Amino acid sequence: MKKEVFAATEKEAGMRIDKYLCEKIKDYTRSYLQKLIQKENVFVNGKAIKSNYKIRLHDHIEINIPDPITLSIEPENIPLDILFEDDDLLIVNKPKGMVVHPAAGHTDHTLVNAVMYHCKNSLSGINGAIRPGIVHRIDMDTSGSLIICKTDSAHQDIAQQIKEHSVTRIYRGIVKGIVKEDSGVIRTAIGRHPTERKKMAVNVKNGRDAITHYQVLERFRDATYMEFRLETGRTHQIRVHMASIGHPLLGDEVYGNGKNKFHLQGQTLHAMTIGFLHPTIKQYMELQAPLPKYFINLLEKLR
Repeated sequence: MKKEVFAATEKEAGMRIDKYLCEKIKDYTRSYLQKLIQKENVFVNGKAIKSNYKIRLHDHIEINIPDPITLSIEPENIPLDILFEDDDLLIVNKPKGMVVHPAAGHTDHTLVNAVMYHCKNSLSGINGAIRPGIVHRIDMDTSGSLIICKTDSAHQDIAQQIKEHSVTRIYRGIVKGIVKEDSGVIRTAIGRHPTERKKMAVNVKNGRDAITHYQVLERFRDATYMEFRLETGRTHQIRVHMASIGHPLLGDEVYGNGKNKFHLQGQTLHAMTIGFLHPTIKQYMELQAPLPKYFINLLEKLR
């Protein structure tokens, strides 16, 4: 158990306790801190309080943060759609609905469980026991190409390419409404939503630059089939950018308006192309993950 102690200043008086703690302790989300308050792990002047408590001058604030639960990650014999494999890398086509690595609420049946079974002990350890081999991620309901690194040297090399924005990442998606421009670029800052901590938002305080290039492939009566090329790779970037211009991805339950007449499972987004310089042979490689069946069927319905 970790304990943090604070004393409220005159400037901080009047703030809600959950907002105050969120500013004081940057490593945790506001929703997580609210749960600690609900479980009576936060005390003001020795008494447990509620999330809407307003801080007063000289309040003595204590918060008890439970030790993190250590997850035991087990290999699972889950079939992989392999696009490429050698001694350095494994490139897979991740299916829709699969989480990339274990986390709270998803401790098994993840891509990491499958990769651990397939690769045995040949995975980079740079990202720790929970994310062996994982150098970048895509959302659970986004399908498509993903790089898995088998060695630490390959991991460091690919991570540097991602940092330098030299990795080619091209996505296909279907959005709501008719996008008028044939092509364009969306440039905004993307950061954590100020009130909904599971969401991202554009042009927020402490946001990071995000650039998405888009091209219209086909227009339908009330939807548009598009291609996206990422210049940066922020969390939920394509989803946030398209929602910001009024064209959320079909099926997006987080950034859409909730209507889903096609009964889709999450956003209609596919990481189709991944291109990079091979870390050992130093040759450019580009691999394509074919569109999933649900995506092809949806295009046929729209046509």
